[in-house]
Amino acid sequence: MRIDSETCIACELCLPYCPMGAISMDDVAVIDQEECVDCGVCLRSGVCPSDCFIEEAAPWPRSLRATFSNPLTVHKETRIAGRGTEEMKTNEVTGRFKRGWAGLGVEFGRPGIGTRFRDVDKVAQALAKAGVEFEPMNPVTRLMVDQSTGKINDEVLNEKVLSAIIECRFPLEKAPAVLGALKEAAKEIDTVFSVDFINRVEPDDSVPAERILTEIGIPPSINGKNNVGLGRPLAEGGD
Repeated sequence: MRIDSETCIACELCLPYCPMGAISMDDVAVIDQEECVDCGVCLRSGVCPSDCFIEEAAPWPRSLRATFSNPLTVHKETRIAGRGTEEMKTNEVTGRFKRGWAGLGVEFGRPGIGTRFRDVDKVAQALAKAGVEFEPMNPVTRLMVDQSTGKINDEVLNEKVLSAIIECRFPLEKAPAVLGALKEAAKEIDTVFSVDFINRVEPDDSVPAERILTEIGIPPSINGKNNVGLGRPLAEGGD
């Protein structure tokens, strides 16, 4: 995204709309291209009275910014807009996480911080060392040059996006090691992230994740999400 300096009237109306704070005011409005994630909020807001925002197609790897940040952009790999993933929300249909397994979602950059892929890379590599399996239908996974190590393509490490999500799965008994690796990796990154920990409810209505989190000293949140299985389940019994 750029601003036409010839038509900008320096009204400052656009400044509050940038989620990254990348627009500043000199004689006219200026976009810090290093901090801009090409999300398009400034343009779609319609607040500019002189229509001076110009959206241009960016070359690789800059093009990833819009792909991950603009909710109207569809990822070619997954055919899903926004961050390009269903975020583990359809497990009752897809059967990703069977009994005895857990899933982890690590969401970087929200709210209002953003993330560079160098931070995503550090966490992905830490999780890989702990023995996770990365979700194949996830655009961050598609950026890895080696899923066994979690290494993300060096070409994209400096690209900044509004948000990105790592998704993976692992046997429940690995949960303490996986969460421990995530805790250590958090010390090395320069953004924020939230963590989703998912597993199937057992026939006796117990939730293994609750027990595991309690045992390792992480208070489980009471506002967890339960999918009620309105789809046609593919994960039956212990499969």
